[in-house]
Amino acid sequence: MSVIAIFSGLFCNADAVVQDVIDSTGYRLITDAAIVAKAAETAGMPIQKVRRAFSAKTSVFNKFTHEKECSIACLRLALAEEMQGGRAVVHGFASLLMPRIGHVLRVCIIADMAYRIERGVTVHELTEKEAARRIREHDADSAAWTAACKAVTDPWDERLYDMVLPMNRMPAARAGALIEENLVKQALRRTPASDQSEADFLMSATVEMALSRAGHDVSVDVEKGAVVLTINKQVLMLTRLEEELTALVERIPGVQSVRTRVGRDFHQAHIYRKHNFEMPSRVLLVDDEREFVQTLSERLELRDMGSAVAYDGESALRLVNEDDPEVMIIDLKMPGIDGMEILRQVKATRPEIEVIVLTGHGSEADRRQCMQLGAFAYMQKPVDIAELSDTLKKAHEQIRRRHS
Repeated sequence: MSVIAIFSGLFCNADAVVQDVIDSTGYRLITDAAIVAKAAETAGMPIQKVRRAFSAKTSVFNKFTHEKECSIACLRLALAEEMQGGRAVVHGFASLLMPRIGHVLRVCIIADMAYRIERGVTVHELTEKEAARRIREHDADSAAWTAACKAVTDPWDERLYDMVLPMNRMPAARAGALIEENLVKQALRRTPASDQSEADFLMSATVEMALSRAGHDVSVDVEKGAVVLTINKQVLMLTRLEEELTALVERIPGVQSVRTRVGRDFHQAHIYRKHNFEMPSRVLLVDDEREFVQTLSERLELRDMGSAVAYDGESALRLVNEDDPEVMIIDLKMPGIDGMEILRQVKATRPEIEVIVLTGHGSEADRRQCMQLGAFAYMQKPVDIAELSDTLKKAHEQIRRRHS
């Protein structure tokens, strides 16, 4: 039987349309929440981290952790496995994870802004200002998601769908009837070719997940078991990377062949970086000496350690609240909120974050106070980069032991 993939805007009465279709067809509903939960269980990742892939806001550490790409790979595999049962309505962001498959009806449910704001006010009891704000935020997430999944920045682009239903012009029952009318058309019936496309989707998702678990980020295409891997970033030793990727994929059951190629973005100024799970990749550097901290960040990156930079205490605490640093390196003497206060607040609210104090102005009394507040280490400037790197690795290993 066919599958229905529905993507919708906020406050567009999509839930009523989906319920109408389910009631009429008996199809099962696959929601974002179900896909996220399955993906998180498969990958061993927290649900909130996987769900963050739907957000327009990407972690400042993502270029080192590939967390968003890994989450998308987990979500795609979870969806591909769920689709094997057929007769389903996939509603939400996950609906855009699947490629074009002949027996999948792709539907967009949207409405003009006036209609959406009115529903936000009358149905969800929001003020007009709050309804408009939520719509803007959801639309921004939608645009970022379609850019990530389809390389299209307009989430309502008609080219992404078989049907676009403007809800400001029709009731939910009429929208549901239109979906059901198209569902029975000859073009949407399962065929050997469409079944093969669905099988290729599952294989592609399986390969992508295996590569992601090994720290790789490459594009995957599959046709009848033949796998093509596209490398879209520069790499110093291309042949070695191709050999590593091929060896990983050849071990996956069902893979008939593996071919690698470089993509159109290969020659742009983006260096391919395999994620090393053994190395710290979520380090927040906090220091008001801009040249020093930028140089330190670059030197850590040369050692495969990922870091973000904050130049004052206020920015550092905001990043702690909005993101997930694992280790912080902080200076003590800074204008505004100083390092001692940062340490105190972080350990009070996020005690799992390891904090390394690195200062050129501290005293023995400062060292004792920092260690009493829970600092992982207290180090003096100028610091030997090898010694600092070793301390970072020890902090990272302590975090990994707690999570194991």
